[in-house]
Amino acid sequence: MSTETTASVSTHILDTSAGRPAEGVAVRLSARAGRDAHWRPLGGSPTDADGRCKDLPAPPEGTTHVRLDFAVEPYFERSAKKRADAQQDAPANRDSGAVFFPEVAVTFAVNPGEHYHVPLLLSPFGYSVYRGS
Repeated sequence: MSTETTASVSTHILDTSAGRPAEGVAVRLSARAGRDAHWRPLGGSPTDADGRCKDLPAPPEGTTHVRLDFAVEPYFERSAKKRADAQQDAPANRDSGAVFFPEVAVTFAVNPGEHYHVPLLLSPFGYSVYRGS
């Protein structure tokens, strides 16, 4: 939760290729105080059944930039196996099976007292992010 001196961050992931939330994606939150400062890991958690990461820690006072790191490769590997099992002999992936984007890093500027909801729209070969509400 944000206060007058800190920001707050939340996120969720929608797998647009499946048309459903992406469950079990590890999300890490880092922060820094100034563009030349070092990143400080703050914590993280996996997305829930609704694709949401509800318990990310609040960035500390003085934070100017936040980074969300999404580990999407394990998610797509699990998804591909489920699809392959369901389709039996059908290929699970149109390429070699390698994940094109094994991780997604989203960096953004923050101001004290504001909440930042950053949804990730994800597919095997592309992604999009935006500032939500």
